[in-house]
Amino acid sequence: MPVTSSRLRRIRPLALLTLALALALAMLGGQASAGSSAAAAGSLPCDLYASGGTPCVAAHSTTRALYSAYNGRLYQVKRASDGATRDIGVLSTGGYADAAAQDAFCAGTSCLITVVYDQSGRGNHLTQAPPGGFSGPAAGGYDNLAEASAAPVTVGGHKAYGVFIAPGTGYRNNSTNGIATGDQPEGMYAILDGSHYNGGCCFDYGNAETNSRDTGNGHMETIYFGNSKTWGYGTGNGPWVMADLENGLFSGVNRGYNAGNPSVSHRFLTAAVKGGPNQWAIRAGNAQSGGLSTYYSGPRPNVSGYNPMHKEGAIILGIGGDNSNGSAGTFYEGVMTSGYPSDATENAVQANINSAGYAPSSTASGLTVGSRVSLRATTSCCTTEYLRHDSADSNAAIATVSSSSSSADKSAATWIVRAGLGDASCVSFESADKPGQYLRHYDFRLRIDVNDGSALSRQDATFCPQASHNGQGISLRSANYPSDFVRHYNHAAYVASDGGSHEWDTTAFWADDTSWVVTSPWA
Repeated sequence: MPVTSSRLRRIRPLALLTLALALALAMLGGQASAGSSAAAAGSLPCDLYASGGTPCVAAHSTTRALYSAYNGRLYQVKRASDGATRDIGVLSTGGYADAAAQDAFCAGTSCLITVVYDQSGRGNHLTQAPPGGFSGPAAGGYDNLAEASAAPVTVGGHKAYGVFIAPGTGYRNNSTNGIATGDQPEGMYAILDGSHYNGGCCFDYGNAETNSRDTGNGHMETIYFGNSKTWGYGTGNGPWVMADLENGLFSGVNRGYNAGNPSVSHRFLTAAVKGGPNQWAIRAGNAQSGGLSTYYSGPRPNVSGYNPMHKEGAIILGIGGDNSNGSAGTFYEGVMTSGYPSDATENAVQANINSAGYAPSSTASGLTVGSRVSLRATTSCCTTEYLRHDSADSNAAIATVSSSSSSADKSAATWIVRAGLGDASCVSFESADKPGQYLRHYDFRLRIDVNDGSALSRQDATFCPQASHNGQGISLRSANYPSDFVRHYNHAAYVASDGGSHEWDTTAFWADDTSWVVTSPWA
């Protein structure tokens, strides 16, 4: 029997009654509100945690309010064309994100998510992660920010956007208020895209070091999601929900393999971790329906340094405690609590999550892995021109291709769609007539090149399709430079930002030049 304070385990009868009523509201009131903008009073996750005696001390979401009385900011976006920012709030009190406000503000350009606001009132906002044990790819060693429209979904029938974490992207707050430290008890959950993951370290959400460096075993307590087997793993091939406790991704009490932790495959995944004095648990389930399963509940790992814990109280999203930033994933909402939540409270929260109505966006890219395609420019000057590689060198460009073109020209303008070499949720383009050579950027210029197996080569050759900037076809975002998109400029091809420092970043025709129609292949 784990040694756990009775104060953590005992719930007074009145609290049980309150929680039972809250659960009823979550199941009935939440369902009633799924098609509307507002939630029933007391029915949202942080209301339920408060009813269970473990209130939220951080609450982050880009899709909806997490308190029934919340009517504030969810997140902030920054526009590439002029650097202006806009806070995105809710449609109504306790409701869903005002995605239309983002769409209007970012129309014809791109936006980055600069802040994910804390709804708890404690000011535990998440912003661009600074360098630490590892440096990020952005200026000053900071991590990249997420592209604001990269993860569209619907919630309760309303359009919303998640936070799309590509390798090199991360958010952090090293100066928090009310987050557990030392061996204090806490809980946390996150709603994630269960199909977007990798084996890099480390796609985490939760409690981490305040100096962005590895300060030893037990100095972290976060939710981890991915298929890394370096420190710990469960059954099958992954991905797994585990706990990052620093210097160890734990799937159970043992370092390494634990049979009770299964691979998960839900498109929308609820992942939960909680920990107190010599007691912790991993729970998870389908965010669209059904309850939570307990993958582990018991004493701290049987490895030195984790009992007692030494939590420091920073909050991270998409990275490890030392700013290791090789991970991928998508985050929609999550909270951290004061105190060790009961299973009953978490079950009530899961019932509300089910009723929230998460669903994939109907946006289609026209890119199917394994298919052959051609990509036509949409700028008025160039609507007969297609993205191709040059005959004389390895550079990419646009050029006119028609039925009377040579077979060589048709083949050079044809691409085979592959799962993204650097992120399987995105795509890579293999040259149809140069097998084994992929479209990639190098010093911002697009070219075809062999995959040398390096992380940089794979990332440079990965592009993420999303809604086009001019309403025609799709736009293709660079996987490792979230504000850069595939663009033609003076007939050459680049990855370009809207209004950046290079000649090819000019704002003139940027929306048109970064929009491509997917057509039948020329060869």
